[in-house]
Amino acid sequence: MEKFDLNLLTVALAIAEEKSVSRAAQRLELSQPAVSLALGKLRRRLGDELFVRTPGGMAPTPKAVGVIELARQVTQRVKEEVLQQKAFNPETSTTEFTIALSDIGEMVFLPKLLQRVQELAPHASIASVTLPASEVGAALESGRLDLAVGYFPDLKKNNFFQQRLFSHNFICLLRADHPLRGDRLTLAQFLQLGHAVVRAEGRSQEVFDRLLERKNIRRRVVLSTPHFMSIPFIVASSDLLVTVPMAVGTSFASFANIRLVQPPLKIPGFDLKQHWHRRYHDDARHQWLRRLVADLFKDDARWPEPPASRRQSQKPG
Repeated sequence: MEKFDLNLLTVALAIAEEKSVSRAAQRLELSQPAVSLALGKLRRRLGDELFVRTPGGMAPTPKAVGVIELARQVTQRVKEEVLQQKAFNPETSTTEFTIALSDIGEMVFLPKLLQRVQELAPHASIASVTLPASEVGAALESGRLDLAVGYFPDLKKNNFFQQRLFSHNFICLLRADHPLRGDRLTLAQFLQLGHAVVRAEGRSQEVFDRLLERKNIRRRVVLSTPHFMSIPFIVASSDLLVTVPMAVGTSFASFANIRLVQPPLKIPGFDLKQHWHRRYHDDARHQWLRRLVADLFKDDARWPEPPASRRQSQKPG
């Protein structure tokens, strides 16, 4: 098999269907001598005349009949399974999409994404997973993950694609009846208050932490927690201050006794993106999922506006 040229089968099939070497050459976009040479190779390889001239054109020998049928099956399977891109049908698919979401991902992305997937792919499902940052790349490469959506600054190698969805920023939270009033903290107030700090698997909090380090600002940390979901209950029942991504803050303020206040310094924003491995770049199922995420979120995340004192200088994420 290593020495057998499978292209010879397509030549035999073309001659059989056209009943002419010259017409087979035209169909294959080859010269007539090239087709004659290929037929000669196949004859010698199989030890059979394969085609003989008759008044009706080139007629196959019994040996050739079997070769032609096999060639037809092989070429048809190659067309269907190799050359044609398999379509993804969301209406009938029972696939499970596995997505790594960063610390704010489930609040920002998952509700809208789940709703749209249920509308367009009613039999499909979503698995949202949290992985250490060091494992996300390998999981995308192996296929255990379809997408990583959120803030994943380490996924920059050549084998990874990324698409920016939108930019995001930070906001501070206090309980609604906190004795400090106003829509914006002073630096003195920021330093005086006790802070709750989230140390989650996600990386977005690093943006804020690095800013404080560069400016040599030390918070008075009263509580450190790996979980965002405990924050609204802690803040609503204490005098603690917490600084979180805008989407997290607006979500918490919608159901807890919490109000939004602007931090005392300008905090750099960060881009939320979707990331995938190049192995799956052309896969129809992956392409459908990525288009869905982009259509839902690209430059279209709208959170409640920040307090009035900063509306002119800061756009919502």
